[in-house]
Amino acid sequence: MDREREFVEYVNALAQTLGHADRVAPLGDYCRGLMLSGGRKSVEPMAALVAPRRASAKHQSLHHFVAKAEWSDTQMLAAVRGAVLPALGSIEAWIVDDTGYPKKGNHSVGVARQYCGQHRKQDNCQVAVSLSVANERASLPVDYQLYLPREWAEDPQRLRKAEVPANVTFTTKVQLALEQLQRARAAQVPAGVVLSDAGYGNDADFRDGISALELTYAVGIQGSTTVWTEGHEPLPPRGHWGRGRPGTHLRRDRTHQPMDVKSLAHELPGRAWRGIRWREGSAGSLASRFVRVRVRAAHRNEVRDEEWLVIEWPLGETEPTKYWLATLPQSIALQELVRLIKLRWRIERDDQELKQELGLGHYEGRNWRGFHHHATLTCPDYDSI
Repeated sequence: MDREREFVEYVNALAQTLGHADRVAPLGDYCRGLMLSGGRKSVEPMAALVAPRRASAKHQSLHHFVAKAEWSDTQMLAAVRGAVLPALGSIEAWIVDDTGYPKKGNHSVGVARQYCGQHRKQDNCQVAVSLSVANERASLPVDYQLYLPREWAEDPQRLRKAEVPANVTFTTKVQLALEQLQRARAAQVPAGVVLSDAGYGNDADFRDGISALELTYAVGIQGSTTVWTEGHEPLPPRGHWGRGRPGTHLRRDRTHQPMDVKSLAHELPGRAWRGIRWREGSAGSLASRFVRVRVRAAHRNEVRDEEWLVIEWPLGETEPTKYWLATLPQSIALQELVRLIKLRWRIERDDQELKQELGLGHYEGRNWRGFHHHATLTCPDYDSI
């Protein structure tokens, strides 16, 4: 089957979610515009690419389709999953991520001065939280939502102007990610180990939420995160000394404290560290030094389940560079544990391609619906079908 026919059949499968037959042609035009080489993938230049002799009329059609038409991006992503997942093969990971889109002005929905990963600093941008399924070959976004900073979520006038749905309220990025995991679980998306950076993994409630969904995780944490090493745990409750009620809470004292993972890394002997190569990169094998230790996370003086603490300390560095907590099986080999942890590279590379090749951050409208519609249509990996 030639690629043009495959593309048409794929778009027709997605069109089943649109609700109206007159939206099918604009869907095909929009998807084709995203795939054509050229400059920005916003409505006006795409219209000129797909219909150079009718650019003005096509511009109006595409703008209405992406910014005004009432089709469901949730249903569209479900159709994408149904079409693309069989082509991806076995799913190894669910990757939680957020992406920043630099913006000028303050009218685009959700724009605020906040951390922008693209610029690696605080900047004026929009930020969206996403969940992708992945293996070594490819990834596919299965959920995607704009994060609304509190200054937006608590400003009714701005919300009305940007046409934000009434049921959208202030929700932290961590909570958005947990809701996405819950939706994927409910939709019976093939399970994988949940991966995230420390912006999510450092939150104990996020880790607990993953476990409550009966999923495993391997998530980044900060060096200041504290843990109980093997054989150590909080002190038992205080005894009853004849007055008042006996203690019920586990406790610590000045000499009985958990250890931060950075200090723990410095105490480990040199023989504990192992050189691991986890994949071939564009410039050769990717390798570093790692160690893993069984620990219990120190949180609210609870006695928590043991899990893996994994630490990376490359040769030549004066300090460890990365830390992770993982609930993967105790029997897993360190080589495989590191390979799964490092699978986050997949989403980082694919995010870059979505931005550069399909214009993920190029939408120039200001409303909630248009932002999500555009992002939904850039998410499908057309080359994977």
